[in-house]
Amino acid sequence: MSQLAIVLREAAETDIPVITAIYAHHVIYGLGTFEEVAPTAEEMARRRADVRALGLPYLVAADDLGLVRGYAYAALYRLRSAYRFTIEDSIYVAPDSLRRGIGRALLDALIERCSRTHYRQMVAVIGDSANLASITLHDRLGFKRIGVQPAVGFKHGRWIDGVLMQRALGPGASTPPSAAPMP
Repeated sequence: MSQLAIVLREAAETDIPVITAIYAHHVIYGLGTFEEVAPTAEEMARRRADVRALGLPYLVAADDLGLVRGYAYAALYRLRSAYRFTIEDSIYVAPDSLRRGIGRALLDALIERCSRTHYRQMVAVIGDSANLASITLHDRLGFKRIGVQPAVGFKHGRWIDGVLMQRALGPGASTPPSAAPMP
């Protein structure tokens, strides 16, 4: 499949219906998320607002007609204060736009934007150890596999592994972090 001409931009409130539809497809049919009930547009809008309130990016990839083909965002990895310099990425691409470079463009932009913040590590929590597209994408953009959590999820009638991958942002752990607000 050919790559689409895409424009990356911050997600707008008007993008929420298509973001909700893209995510619903992955919730209902996929294993990349362990969520089993697709959230409402209102819930997706709340989640986007939470990400933006932290000053983190929430991006969409739109084609030359303005149609949103995928989205990605960074969020806090965990809420405990010691994790305050670590974020987690999430990327979802519309089912009719897979394998066209959209996921890579989104993740690359997400890494670049997050590298300009005080965050020092980015973690990928990938659903399904057979999700080679996501694992390969993260590997190509500098993530290292740090572990597999065997059978931590149960979805679509079967046990699912979780794959953990991680990469440094900016100077990573080579220097002490700058001060950052407590979550």
